[in-house]
Amino acid sequence: MTPQKKPEQENQPPHVSVVVVSHNRVDSLRRCLDSIEKSEGRETLQVILVDNGSFDGSAQLDSAFPKVQFIRLPKNFGLTKALNIGWRAADAEYVLFLHDDTEIEPGTVPRLAEVLDAQSDVAAVCPLLVDSEGRPAPQLGALPPDGQWRPAQPAGSDPVQVEYPRGAALMMRVFLIKAIRQIDERYGQFGSDADLATQIRRGGKKILLVPTVRARHRGRDEYTPFERADFRLGMAVFLGKYQGFGAGLRARLAAVFAPLLSFRLSELKYTLPGQKIDGTQS
Repeated sequence: MTPQKKPEQENQPPHVSVVVVSHNRVDSLRRCLDSIEKSEGRETLQVILVDNGSFDGSAQLDSAFPKVQFIRLPKNFGLTKALNIGWRAADAEYVLFLHDDTEIEPGTVPRLAEVLDAQSDVAAVCPLLVDSEGRPAPQLGALPPDGQWRPAQPAGSDPVQVEYPRGAALMMRVFLIKAIRQIDERYGQFGSDADLATQIRRGGKKILLVPTVRARHRGRDEYTPFERADFRLGMAVFLGKYQGFGAGLRARLAAVFAPLLSFRLSELKYTLPGQKIDGTQS
């Protein structure tokens, strides 16, 4: 005879909410969601997919993943707005942000949550990102961000403090995002992870990388002119916010003149009017 669940068990909130943001990468997204479905303690997870106006069938995967909560946006509002929509729909105390080209191992979510459970001075944790062959993938960046990533090379198995990990797989305490009200939506597609890392550091908290927990990240080598423009404009936002008006203005001018001097006119048409990937693009 199967024991009946008590009502309080059925109504217990999830321990972790997993927020995946997708845009026109249906095959990668399917692999990402498949990996989440294989997670240890899947029944304790809330999985939220925020689809940024995909037209490749990504938004229609709900029949294949009936336990996933789908939020379909009418157009591409960029990563930052989608992340805000996702965490606001979260019911758990921790949120794991995942890019749609990331696949997690079965023990990833519970192991990361255990670190947050045990250490109150840790604001966020991340797994070691690896490539398709299991080698450390580009993951750690500099502040202010320069668009360059280097693989993590942890010396042992203990969690290590890092300054700025890539946002492809990052678990945070939801109350810390609420404390800053939201992820700054002056960023479009790029810059929000750097901003969160800076906010965590300014708050005297830590980000830990857990090398025994891994996630496969495919990433990309090439970006569109619009994406490159969005990154440059995000840099100007970051520098203006944390280093002052002058630094932001210089970065804004560089965002215009760099593609102009390099004859990258397809990029210039976005940097000149300050057009980010934020839903206002035509």
